[in-house]
Order: sequence, then C-alpha cells, then structure tokens
Amino acid sequence: MTNSAALTHPSQPNYLYLFSGSSQGVTDDSWPIGSFSTPNLASNLIAAGRTFGAYSEDLPSVGYTGGFVANYNPNHSPWVSFSNVPGSVNMPFAGYFPSDFTTLPTVSFVIPNLNNDMHNGTIQQGDQWLQSNLDAYAQWAKTHNSLLILTWDEDDGSAANPIATLLVGQNVQPGSTPSGSTT
Repeated sequence: MTNSAALTHPSQPNYLYLFSGSSQGVTDDSWPIGSFSTPNLASNLIAAGRTFGAYSEDLPSVGYTGGFVANYNPNHSPWVSFSNVPGSVNMPFAGYFPSDFTTLPTVSFVIPNLNNDMHNGTIQQGDQWLQSNLDAYAQWAKTHNSLLILTWDEDDGSAANPIATLLVGQNVQPGSTPSGSTT
C-alpha cells in the first residue's frame, strides 16, 4: 500500500489502535499502562468462535504480562493489557510459532524483538529476521488462501507518519495500491 500512515507518535498508542480501534487514552510509551476490558480484535474473534494468537520474540513465557525483558518490548504487545484476552494467546515466538501453518490461529500477530523490528537494530537486520523467520509462511500464504500483512508502527518522527504496509497472499494482486483504495 502506498499511502499508509500511523496515527500518532510514539508507537504504543498505534498498537492499541490496531488491536482495539482506540488508544485507550494512552499517549506515550510508559509501562505499565493499566488493564482494559473494552472490545478488541482478540475478544471479538474468540466471541465469534475464531482464534487469535500472538508470537513475540524474547517473550519469557506464555501469558507473561510483565515489563521489558532482554529485547522484548511489552508496548508492542497490546493484548497483554486487556483483561478479556486469555493469557494463553500470548506466546513466545521461539518454540510456539508453528512450522505447520495450517495450525495457525485465525488471526496471528508476530512481533520481532527490538533488535529485529528496526527500532534498535538496522534495516538489514530486520530484513534478515523476516527472511529467516517469516519467508516460509509468506511463500505458503501465496498458495493457501492466507494473508500476511506486514506493517510498521510509526516512522522516524515526521508529522505525516508514513509507514510501509505490505500484503502477501494467494488473492493479492502484485503491484502498488493507495491505502484506502478498493481496487
């Protein structure tokens, strides 16, 4: 998509918007941010009989709701702040992200650590992580009616806040499309 933009700076409110449609009143990257019980992507999926899963690199254990550990950033995992989302959906990437992609939840989030998400590390480092960890899924999605959405949480601080958003999947037509376009 060629006209994607994040809603605000810093990044934590953008994750909350993406997950729940609201910043929940959060305007910064402080931690902890409290507990919310408002509707969100995971609670709505579960209520509809679907599944949700989140796989975060360097998350110390399933259901962890604490703060920063190693290069894990809880600000990038908004589901941990919602009381209506079961802790079991919050999983470490290593050992939990399946190699059999047919077992993935209906909707899954994958969150690289701070070194691999281009926050603290380099673009090359982030690209290498994506290739090593998600390329197999991207190739699988192209032939299995699945969709990979790769997006960023914010830009480098500009007011317009443009971000890259890429779509890969069986029903995705190659090319560039302005965000919001129906073509």
